[in-house]
Amino acid sequence: MEAVYSESKSNSATPNPAKVEAFAGRMLGDLAVAGAHALVYLGDQLGLFIALSRGPATAEKLANRAGLDARYVREWASGLAAIGYLTYDAESGKFNLPPEHAAVLADESSPTFMAAASSVIRTLYHSADEIAEAFRTGDGFGWHQHHQCLFRGTERFFRPGYRNYLVSEWLPKLEGMIDKVSAGGTVLDVGCGHGASTIIMAEAFPHSFFVGIDYHADSIQAARRAAVAAGVEGRVEFLVAGARDIPTGPYDLICYFDCLHDMGDPVGAAQMAADNLKAGGSLMLVEPLAHDSLEDNFNPLGALYYAASTFLCTPCSRSQKIGLALGAQAGPARLSAVLQSAGFSRVRVATESMTNLVIEARL
Repeated sequence: MEAVYSESKSNSATPNPAKVEAFAGRMLGDLAVAGAHALVYLGDQLGLFIALSRGPATAEKLANRAGLDARYVREWASGLAAIGYLTYDAESGKFNLPPEHAAVLADESSPTFMAAASSVIRTLYHSADEIAEAFRTGDGFGWHQHHQCLFRGTERFFRPGYRNYLVSEWLPKLEGMIDKVSAGGTVLDVGCGHGASTIIMAEAFPHSFFVGIDYHADSIQAARRAAVAAGVEGRVEFLVAGARDIPTGPYDLICYFDCLHDMGDPVGAAQMAADNLKAGGSLMLVEPLAHDSLEDNFNPLGALYYAASTFLCTPCSRSQKIGLALGAQAGPARLSAVLQSAGFSRVRVATESMTNLVIEARL
């Protein structure tokens, strides 16, 4: 590392002091945000945001609401007030979670709920040493090898979008699909994780039957429990299976929610889908929102997805056979090429949301 650093230093231009100071200021702000998101993780896990959403409170009163120690709560609330996630009234000594902030930090039914992302961010740091070694060797690191907070955190991060858009906006954009699943169709959800997307569809379409598969056995167990809690266990089956081992169809609809880019062989997975679709059926691919040109993804969402792709998606794909490693910012052109290579003749971007791209493929 010393040789690399020395070479870099000798070849660099003399830095502009004003620009150094400006970037150092930005770095300080970014460090403050990084620290704040450790506090967000605590607040999400301990129910502090929900407790504070009931109304302004002193640290002592908030601690009492949440059943926690007041001294720790004061430090936590002070840190989030310092960065502006909470507000503070010096006269009353009360902290407050404005309703606009509560929609992002406390309300899991809100399409803008993001507190669960802190669990995913925690995973990045937890696996950092293993991922650094993968940089050196080129080896992969499987989804199942990460800290357990990843699995629940991912489900909670994506579920608000699925809850608010899947049935009302995404499925209606697929040709004739609402009629099929309303009348009684069969649907396969590949890479279903904890089953949020599968269960949301099962709740909306009581005449259809749904199958969710995932290679991660613990996630399938969680999905089965969630189906019972939702009262749809009679119309949903969750199975431990990989994307190349899908249960024999045929299906009216095969879905991939935020997972195809994680697969080592996405073309092979899509070919399996093509072989198990009914005539007139559709494949629905939901992927992280991205543009085809790298520079068009230089925005906060792109930065978040590239970080996730570095630690999670690319190593996951590299841990499997072929290891194509599409990455979380594959973009519509590369995704369409994958589906066309798998035998789909009609591929189009059906719609998009604030964070997702929805593609329909038909034979």
